[in-house]
Amino acid sequence: MPVVADRVAVIVLAAGSSTRLGRPKQLADLEGRPLLQHAVDAAAGARVGEVVVVLGAAAAAVADALALPDRARVVENPDHASGQASSLRAGLDALDGGVGRAVVILGDQPRLPVDAIRAVAAAAGPIARAVYRGTPGHPVAFDREVWPELRAVTGDRGARDVIALRQDRVTAVAIDAGAPGDVDTDEDLLRERDAAGS
Repeated sequence: MPVVADRVAVIVLAAGSSTRLGRPKQLADLEGRPLLQHAVDAAAGARVGEVVVVLGAAAAAVADALALPDRARVVENPDHASGQASSLRAGLDALDGGVGRAVVILGDQPRLPVDAIRAVAAAAGPIARAVYRGTPGHPVAFDREVWPELRAVTGDRGARDVIALRQDRVTAVAIDAGAPGDVDTDEDLLRERDAAGS
């Protein structure tokens, strides 16, 4: 698939403190790599522009464990404890003025399809959201015109409120696959390991 214009960037949200897992889930081993590495590699593999990885809790250890692909960089969110909204702001603030669309993915979804990132990045409309066989999920793409609304969100709600208020401007991007799961607990991690046969 051809490279999408450089006006697109991918933001990987990975600043959480992993309270349910009890240790940094970004570093949990999955197929011999840190859990977060899978999301970073998917973002880079989509080849839609630069990749900004937002870290917070255990940022130094996580950054040291990552193998950053070309055109990927880390930014740290010192306010990560306030919730996901601050990490989204940190990611947006790290993008240069030439970026017109940000594709947001979650660092704890190791099975996020590369094709879903590409499809959402290329979709029409100010907001585009992946829909997996009827179930909405990530990635979600936001044109620059929506960023002020995203920056105004607080707490741990991320972009859900903005999406809900702009339903008439959201493009649903159909993905013919099951929705990728989040890893929040040891049971989730075991599920992903079983799926990988590791």
